[in-house]
Amino acid sequence: MCLGVPGQVVSVDGKIATVDFFGIRRNTRLDVIDEPVGPGDYVLNHVGFAIRKIPRDEIAETLALYELLLREAGEDMMAEDVRGEIEAVRARTGGTGA
Repeated sequence: MCLGVPGQVVSVDGKIATVDFFGIRRNTRLDVIDEPVGPGDYVLNHVGFAIRKIPRDEIAETLALYELLLREAGEDMMAEDVRGEIEAVRARTGGTGA
């Protein structure tokens, strides 16, 4: 199973967006998304590509579901890997994730 990760667009430069994923910023390609995206919008990211703009009325529910997935995963290896990556980026960037 593949899981897309929701994130908030911080800036857009052509077909590249800087997106904040739970405090970690990553460049995300906009080549496959079929509608305009701007700062403040939320997108669903899969392997570095925004695959869907998340409608405003679905953002809170989507973020809550993702937080629940990480919390419920407990000691799951994949969840631990994600948490490890988050902590590693925060350590390298002084906690900013940028």
